Amino acid sequence: MGHMRHDSTTDFRARVLEILAAQALCAPADIAADATLESLGIDSLGQAEIIFAIEEQFDVTVPFNANTPQTSGIDLSTVAGIVAGVEALVRARRG
Repeated sequence: MGHMRHDSTTDFRARVLEILAAQALCAPADIAADATLESLGIDSLGQAEIIFAIEEQFDVTVPFNANTPQTSGIDLSTVAGIVAGVEALVRARRG
């Protein structure tokens, strides 16, 4: 494998998986891209903690309302959606 840029999709994915694994109490390698937060045993409080961790780790603001999660600026339905959302938020912040 060649040198990866720090902001590569692989890097975003690895960092998001670490955050999710901490909440799910499992290893990042055990988390599939199509896994849902529910399937990982992550409840709404865990979801909020994930959002805070993402904001801190990536220096972004996640537009999220717990009352209407489906209208947030990030797809929280699957791990792949979360990774893509984080990547988009970081790229938008950088301009």
